[in-house]
Amino acid sequence: MERKTKIEAEESKQEIIITREFDLPLELLFKAYVEPEILEQWMGTKVLKLENKPHGGWHFVTTDPMGNQHGFNGVIHEFLPNQKITRTFEMENSSFPVQLEFLEFESLTEGTSRLNMQIVFKSVEDRDNLLKLPFAQGLNMAHNRLQEIVSRIK
Repeated sequence: MERKTKIEAEESKQEIIITREFDLPLELLFKAYVEPEILEQWMGTKVLKLENKPHGGWHFVTTDPMGNQHGFNGVIHEFLPNQKITRTFEMENSSFPVQLEFLEFESLTEGTSRLNMQIVFKSVEDRDNLLKLPFAQGLNMAHNRLQEIVSRIK
């Protein structure tokens, strides 16, 4: 199985479509997104709050190599175990506006699954500005860590 996160950004659209297949059962892939202990490992972040329910909030903080802290937060709007999470995503102290994220989890076989993610931006310009950052590389690296760390749980 090819283990590369695919990112599609169609010209003049305010969205990014992300897909990634994992050599993990659906339940383990979903667990990686909802259990703070696992999420902290593959994302390299500290989970301050994670309320996995509709109208629940989440708040993560990452510390860069210089010791600077970067916060991320949002609201969970829809939460269906092993199926989908709909949430907002905000980078604190950043010029980027809030994004809307639709995460859908799909079982492919007994031992493989796929994450389908749609991120909607306020504008095409906001989306394009994010894509100028090492976003794709960072997401692929994080997904590689997810695969590696969660495989040990099997």
